[in-house]
Amino acid sequence: MAKRADKKEEPAPEASQDEAPQTDAPKDPPEAPESETSEAETPDATPTEAPPEERLAAIEAEAADLKDKLLRALAEAENVRRRAERDRVDASKYAAANFAREMLKAADNMRRALESVSDEARRENEALENLFVGLEITEREMLNAFERTGVRPIEALGQRFDHNLHEAMFELEDPDHPAGTVVQVLETGYMLHDRLLRPSKVGVGKGGPKAETTDTQPAQPSPKTDTAKAYGKKDDPAGAKIDKKL
Repeated sequence: MAKRADKKEEPAPEASQDEAPQTDAPKDPPEAPESETSEAETPDATPTEAPPEERLAAIEAEAADLKDKLLRALAEAENVRRRAERDRVDASKYAAANFAREMLKAADNMRRALESVSDEARRENEALENLFVGLEITEREMLNAFERTGVRPIEALGQRFDHNLHEAMFELEDPDHPAGTVVQVLETGYMLHDRLLRPSKVGVGKGGPKAETTDTQPAQPSPKTDTAKAYGKKDDPAGAKIDKKL
């Protein structure tokens, strides 16, 4: 007789304490949308636009200011250009002033050497005559070189004394010439173009008749002269005038 084996059901293995059952973590609840403020609560941020007349006036004022600045800049640039051109011309014309002033000393010594010997001594000594002929040629060439560079002597003898060109060393009684006339030249003066290089040292006569004055008074503007014409138009924009006399 077959034995029936009673099989005992084995108990199911217990879950270990270390292994926790996997459960889905609860998700964070969705954030609630921010509450929008009502239109009645928010103030109106849009500024009110200015009237067209005010905007047009502001644009015209800005344009006038920019035009004035432009005219001033152009006038200043033109003045700088003319000043630079004048400085360049002056540098080229008067650069040799110091050298010419030093060479005048050599010309003075040459003239003193020629005046130190009389004509009779030169006629009596042929060698001396030949020497002085060479000195005269040298002096003539020196004066020609001075003239080519703009250096020219001042004709002072017999002229009326001018403090801009002459330096008075003494006064001399001379009734034959008008008072204030140059009657003697001690040292010849020179001009470099239109500038004084060296004044003439002269003696001035006195005791003679008074010299006729030819100076005339400067013309005075008439009382009826229009002020705008005498001093320039007042309605000219500022800065538009260019300095013509630098």
